[in-house]
Amino acid sequence: MTLSKINVVLFQPEIPPNTGNIARLCVCNDLKLHLIHPLGFSLDKKQVKRAGLDYWEHLELEEYANWSAFLQKHKSSPLFFFSSKAQKSLWEVTFPPECYLIFGSETKGFSREITEDFKDCLVTLPMEGKNARCLNLSTSAGIGVYEALRQHRNLGCLS
Repeated sequence: MTLSKINVVLFQPEIPPNTGNIARLCVCNDLKLHLIHPLGFSLDKKQVKRAGLDYWEHLELEEYANWSAFLQKHKSSPLFFFSSKAQKSLWEVTFPPECYLIFGSETKGFSREITEDFKDCLVTLPMEGKNARCLNLSTSAGIGVYEALRQHRNLGCLS
């Protein structure tokens, strides 16, 4: 039974299979998925459903019309923005039990306003390769989620 609640947030995702894979990740770990519109696809598209397989009916999902709507509801929560522009590595961050792991859109990331307003909350995934810009969105979400879960288990937040 999960005693902590990690939340996964996708900021304007564009690629249906990524969102489907992340939905499946959330269901497998009893996490809530938050989607911030506009989305680059319809949630009714079979690509999203296919990537999430039969997990969609079990997904705890909340949608927001825009960034302002999300922020209005969660601005006092611990927010962590995964960005290649961050100075702080995933390995330097402690994720509290009630936290929001926020991932930017596949092609645009986060707006300049968000990265400036939340510069102390930006987290990057360490990468040694010199010939790649970033990891795939669903891969990044999986890494972030499992690091937060690992920390929570070590802190006794998970049974």
